[in-house]
Amino acid sequence: MASSASAPRIPAALLILGGLLALAPFTPAAAALVGGALLALTVGNPAQAFTRQWTHRLLPLAVVGLGADMNLKAVARAGLHGLGYTALSIVLVLALGWWLARWMKVAGDTGLLISVGTAICGGSAIAAVAPVLRAKEHEISVALATVFLLNAVALVIFPPLGHAARLGQEAFGLWSALAIHDTSSVVGAGLAYGPRALEVATTVKLARALWIVPLTMAIGWWVARQATVSADAPPVKKPWFIAGFLVVAALVTFAPALQAPGHLVAVAARRLLVLTLFLIGAGLGREALRSVGLRPFLQGLVLWLIVGALGLGAVKAGLLTVG
Repeated sequence: MASSASAPRIPAALLILGGLLALAPFTPAAAALVGGALLALTVGNPAQAFTRQWTHRLLPLAVVGLGADMNLKAVARAGLHGLGYTALSIVLVLALGWWLARWMKVAGDTGLLISVGTAICGGSAIAAVAPVLRAKEHEISVALATVFLLNAVALVIFPPLGHAARLGQEAFGLWSALAIHDTSSVVGAGLAYGPRALEVATTVKLARALWIVPLTMAIGWWVARQATVSADAPPVKKPWFIAGFLVVAALVTFAPALQAPGHLVAVAARRLLVLTLFLIGAGLGREALRSVGLRPFLQGLVLWLIVGALGLGAVKAGLLTVG
């Protein structure tokens, strides 16, 4: 009886231990993500709702904290320099994703949600677009699970792929920002590659994430032309962490006295990010794997591979640069 009663405590103890290890300075981001996934797939996550809730809370805080070690001028330069190819790439990815969804016969709005997540910033873009699109709950779940799985893979394989392609830190940061879905995995991959890669990856990805707003407005306009949105539709989630990142970066940029404490804040934010990645991995249980249908996953995979390959080729050829 005592053994049976203590059995449920083992996954909880492992979850706490994993979280503490994720905060340790020697734990890399990829190891935290993989460790969380192994925990969920073997003994199970005993606090699924808790880890999901805190994932959504900690990730924005980590991104805001990273702004304390950034230069706002570099963020602005990245956004303005890449304005043209960012807009063009988003349109092309959405068009290609729409065509793949039709060709693979992906049902409902799932294909569009996956395309939006691939084009801009993964789960954040899906969460923003889904309410105005009036997507069904299972469509949102499948799109999020597809993007989540590909993010987990990207965080692990992108740094070695970058070294194999002999990418410098700036080139890798740019490529990862273009080819990896979620901000969390982009920042995690940049963190694993080097400090300059982290800076470039974060600034370019956040500049790209700003496109959530016009894209959501455009889809809302399109939906409004088709039919009236119901009054009980959930509100659009605003990416407030982008504004927070910019404010913190501005404070450090224009107040030199804040640079030293800002660096300490950024160090803490990096560890918070690794903890967040562990919690994300802990959410990758058997149910999440089962929720991903073959056709949506194949659409997301093929679209991601095309975007990643084209992005790598453009970066290697010097067609895309940080500026």
